[in-house]
Parts: sequence; structure tokens; C-alpha cells
Amino acid sequence: MTTTTILLLLVSILIAAGLSFYHYLYKVKSKSNVTLFLAFLRFFSIFGLLLLLINPIISRKTIETVKTPLPIVIDNSASITDLKADKSAMEVFQKLSENKELDDKFDVQTYQFDTDFLPSDTIDFKGTQSNIDVVAKNLKNIYKNQHYPTVLISDGNQTSGEDYVFGFDPENKVYPLVVGDTATYLDLRISQLNVNKYAFHKNKFPVEVFLNYAGNKSINTTFKISLGNTILNEQTVAFSASKKSATLNILLPADKVGLQILKATIASKEQEKNTYNNVKNFAVEVIDQKTEVALISAIPHPDLGAIKRSIESNAQRKVTIIKPNQISSLTNYNVLILYQPNAEFKAIFDQNENAKINTWIITGNDTDYSFLNQNQNSYTFKMSGSKEDYLATFESQFNLFALDNIGFEQFPPLENPFGAITASGNTNTLLSSTIRNIPTNQPLMTFTENQGKRNAFLFGENIWKWRANCYVDKKNFADFDIFLDKTIQYLASNNARKSLVVTHERFYNSGEGIEITAQYFNKNYELDEKARLTIAVRNTKTKQVKNYDLLRTTNAFQVNLDGLSAGNYSFTVKELNSNSVYSSSFEVLDFDIEKQFVNPDWNKLNQLAIQTKGKAFLQNQTDALIQQLLADDSYKAIQKTVVKKSPLIDWIWLLVLIAISLGAEWFIRKYNGML
Repeated sequence: MTTTTILLLLVSILIAAGLSFYHYLYKVKSKSNVTLFLAFLRFFSIFGLLLLLINPIISRKTIETVKTPLPIVIDNSASITDLKADKSAMEVFQKLSENKELDDKFDVQTYQFDTDFLPSDTIDFKGTQSNIDVVAKNLKNIYKNQHYPTVLISDGNQTSGEDYVFGFDPENKVYPLVVGDTATYLDLRISQLNVNKYAFHKNKFPVEVFLNYAGNKSINTTFKISLGNTILNEQTVAFSASKKSATLNILLPADKVGLQILKATIASKEQEKNTYNNVKNFAVEVIDQKTEVALISAIPHPDLGAIKRSIESNAQRKVTIIKPNQISSLTNYNVLILYQPNAEFKAIFDQNENAKINTWIITGNDTDYSFLNQNQNSYTFKMSGSKEDYLATFESQFNLFALDNIGFEQFPPLENPFGAITASGNTNTLLSSTIRNIPTNQPLMTFTENQGKRNAFLFGENIWKWRANCYVDKKNFADFDIFLDKTIQYLASNNARKSLVVTHERFYNSGEGIEITAQYFNKNYELDEKARLTIAVRNTKTKQVKNYDLLRTTNAFQVNLDGLSAGNYSFTVKELNSNSVYSSSFEVLDFDIEKQFVNPDWNKLNQLAIQTKGKAFLQNQTDALIQQLLADDSYKAIQKTVVKKSPLIDWIWLLVLIAISLGAEWFIRKYNGML
């Protein structure tokens, strides 16, 4: 409290005392108890009001003890149950979390993980996948700039996410508590099988298979891939104590159009503890057509390679980069991408007058806009000679096809000459443009349709930066590739628009997300946000039917069917207001990734402990882990002196007491006839 405040408080006391003395004690011959009490009430009321006017700052010092956080994280995936370690895992988890000595030294906080990282509210060991890397990322976010140990109760078998060994902060010790039987059993396993979802009729498609062996004796195994009762490929694979893995690259024929369910198996004469991981079902849809895309450009540019790689991430697409003077016929192509057209593209535009192939025009600094004005009638360009950077803004009302906002506003700007772009007819804008966050009221990416011919326009070059930015943010190109794939899919189709459009896969692996997306359009082909969509899913074997509502997302309706068992399903999506119906089917393949293991991965968890200067323990060494944590002097509680300052006017009770004092004075005066 400052000297000025103290002086004001003394003056307030004198003023309150003087006024109460003058009102009740001055020239009073006899001083009764009532008079003295009224004088006190008047003194308190006046002093309290002056105190609120002065409003001194009250400081309070408190001492807080800050303990080192100790996150105890338990694996909630189904592999713990499959290894018969669920009871022992819960026992050590409770023993650690309820230990009084640990609680005295640390701020014990408990979590669980499977696919996601969550508080340990309900632990049931039913998680469909294990992602230990998500533990590392979340702990880094929760305990930023803190020094703390971590106890990880897990079998170490990760089925999704990045390598967790190097995901944890090396400055913070991790103590893995390994649950499950670490004894080595002979085991053959198909650890991974890579295959494209689509293959083309009368071609061969590649299958890459990774086989693993746990054991010390030399054995010969038989690996085969079959379609129904037909064996498509069979070979002998040898393993030994020094050869624990094998990689097979196989070409299989695509002789029949449609969905083909294949089975890969590995077997030997030896007895195995787990044979579930000896079999892996997979599916390939054989199609009899492929979208041919001509990417035509007169200049070299990084955009060309980025567009080609992105579109060809879908095996149904093939992109040919070609110069305009090298193309003799357009009949071999389904979609044309005209990159920065100029006068050399004259023959292309002339041929396409008759071919009427859907076209995507991308402009930039090398585009001849006078030529474009003469050879297309969707837009009129009045461009200057100066360059400008255009940022993207996603238009949520876009309804030509279902597309989520993948973060377009955070993408780097595209470069294009500054000027006016005027539409000559109806357009549907996916992305509008801004300059330094100021809207231009002009499109950046837009679509037109005239007499059955579809066109797309992108007004700016350097789209390769968008793909690179997507990888930096998400560690993959998937979002950007889906964006271009849907653009090409729209251009490759000339079908009349339907009121109910449903998007789904022909098959899913059990344990994976099963999402079905639908869009409903009104008579003006505008997305109807008030549509009521339901889906009935029927198991073709058991005849059991489940009904769900599709929930509204940004520009579509979606349902998540996770949890369906393996089998064939037919489904019907219905819009209740118009009775529009879409029916189809899909298959859920029998594959439980959590049943692929016979042992905990001690080596990986021990490597994590070494990487972080911690130590790995077995489930029967819980007491040793507790002693290790208690004996570590680097984790000490810190006492902090916290000074809390609060203005007196925040004290509600002082206002209440002043009101009581004034009220009491009035009632006493009234009762004694002094009013």
C-alpha cells in the first residue's frame, strides 16, 4: 500500500469519526447506549463508503507447492486382451495411480490411448488400433516446457501412426511397463500387404507382401494367393534364425471385371500359437476403363509435375504431359488440361469445337488473354501488365460435388496478372480470391457447364506450392490429391446431375472407418440443407437391418458405420421429403489388425527407454519402477510465492455490510422516534 493511500485512509477515519460525533454526540447532554451504537453505525457506513471511493489494492501472499507431473498412460487397444494381459495391465495401472508415495512426490495424471489420446475414464481394452505416436504428440502439447517422466503401460505393438521411438521428447524420460508374455513363440505373420484398390481389365496388377518369422529353427513355408478355390500364385519361402523376414513382389492377372476378393495365406508344418495372422484378405476392383488426361503446356513449370503426380495418385487416371504442337488427335483423351494457353493452342481449341471434351484451363503470367477472349466464351479478361498474388477463400455454398475445406485460406498465394475477370454466363465458384485479405469479388477457381460441356478455370499459377504446403501440414498429400481427383472426376463425367448423389467405397477393411457421404439437390440443383436423409444397412447373410440418420457436414451429409462385422452389406439411402432413393452394396473384409501379434514388442519399447534415458520394466517389476521414480532427485516439488492483488471494490461483503449498517441505523432511529 502506498503512502498516499495510507494518508487517505487516515483522513477517511477522521472524516467518518467527525461526522458521526457531530450527528450523535455533539451537544448531547446524556449519551445512551443507543446513541453510541448509532454513532458507531454512522461511522462504519461513512468510512466504508470512503474506503470504496479510495479503493486500495489489497495484496495477499500465498505459498504454492508445484509438483512434477507424472502422466501414467495405459494402452486401451484390443491387442492387450488378445495377449491375455488385460487383467495384469489394469492391476499395475491401479497400483501406480493409487500409490500414496508417488502421489506425494508427483502430480499423478492418468490417460489412455488406442486410436486417440483420452483421459482414463473408461478402460475396456476394445480399441481397434494402437497409435503410440499420438501419446508423444499430446504429452508435448499438454506439458510444454516442463521436465517430467512418463510411465507407458503397453505391449508396444503399434498399428497406426508414425514411429513412436523418436516421437517422444528425448529430454523427458519414458519408463515403458511392458505387459504380456515376452517368451518367444514360433510365429509366421503376413505383416503387410500393399495393393492398389483398382486394376484394369486384361492387365496385371502388382501385390507387395511382407512376411515375418519369429523363431530360431530353419523352416520352409508355403505362401499362396487364391481367388475362391483357384490358386493364382504359390511359392515356397524359407526362414531361419538369421533370416526373419521376406518381401515378395507378385503380378496377378485381372481377368474378370468387378470386385475380386482374394486371400493371401502362409503356412508350415510347425505348430503356431497364433494362426490368425497367417491369413490376410484383400480386394481389388477390376475396371474396364481408365481416364486419360492430356496436360497440354507450351512452357515448362513445376505445376505440371505436381498436377500429374496428384491426379495419378488415383490408379484410374493417367496423365500425359504434351506440347500443343505435338498433339494430333484429341479422341484418345477424356479430359484436357490447358496450362497457360497462348496462340500455339489454336489447333487444340479448333479440334475441341467438334470433340467437345471437358476442359480445365489454368492461367498465369505467361497466358495470352487476348487469345483466350477469342477462343472461349465463359469469361472475358481485361488484364494489366502487373503481377499480383491472390489468396484463396473457400465458398461453402459450392455444390457441384462434395468437397471439404482442406485449409485453402492457409495456402500460399497464386500468381496471376492483375485485372478484371467477368463471367459471361452461369458459373459455380469453388474458390474466390483476395488480395492481402481484401476480397476482390472475383473467382479464383470456378466451373461452368454449357450444353453438356463442362469447363473448369483456375486463375493463377504455382499450385505446386499448395501440394507442398499440404504435405508440410499433414505429412501427406492426401487432401490435395482428393481435391484434384474430384475435379477430374467431375470433368470426366458428362452424366446428367441426379438429385441424390451418394459416395462410398465398394469394400472396407474391418476396423477402418466406414463413411458414406450423400448430397441432395433441389430442382434448381442447389444443395438442400433441409434435406432429411436416412440409410438402412442390411447384412445379406443374417438379414439384420440397422437404420441411421445422415448428419449435416459443411456441404454434404455423412454417416459413420464403424463397428460393422465382416460380411456383405446392401444399403439404401432415402430422402424423406421427396422419397428419392439410392441403393448399392459394399463388403467389409475380415481383418483385425490387433490380432496380428503373439508377443509384446520389448525391443521397440526398450529402444524408446534408451532414447529418452529412461528404463523399460516388465509387468512383475512394478515395485522397482516405483522405487526408481521415488529415488530420482531430478524431479522435486517447487514452492512458489504467489502474490495476489485485488481492489477493495471487488469485496462484495463490504458492500453488503455497508447496506446492513445503513438499514440498521434507519430502523433504530425509526423505532426510537428520532426521525
